[in-house]
Amino acid sequence: MELVHEVTAYLENKPGRLAKICSSLAHEKVDIRALSVMDSGDRSVLRFVTDHLETTKRVMTALGTEFTTSEVIAAEMEHRPGALARLLERLAEDHINIDYAYTSSATAPGKALGIFHTSNPKRALQVLNETASANGVDRAGGRRPLHSR
Repeated sequence: MELVHEVTAYLENKPGRLAKICSSLAHEKVDIRALSVMDSGDRSVLRFVTDHLETTKRVMTALGTEFTTSEVIAAEMEHRPGALARLLERLAEDHINIDYAYTSSATAPGKALGIFHTSNPKRALQVLNETASANGVDRAGGRRPLHSR
């Protein structure tokens, strides 16, 4: 789990706008780790995390696309039923609000990548890292032991 920078842009809701951004990033060899697009009337909200923030910023500026960046948590988790719920429950126990979230497949097989914008990203990262250390990295997403079923 790590703090990463997310790019947010408000795009005109017309064909090819998202394709142009993705093509330009691909041309610069920037990998999109996770992406979310939501409709908000006449504009779309694009949120994404890449592997090269500075290059991403240059591409967005060159395209004339206004954007902001913010700190979010990138959490790799098991791709299993209940893994996301356990992560969210742990944050709730510590009174950390999730403002928004989205997921993507991770590079490792059987893993998913969750992107979380929280009310307190540094504390959320600390809580999740403490939980992972206490339970073992794979335990948080694993199945219950047989004796507790």
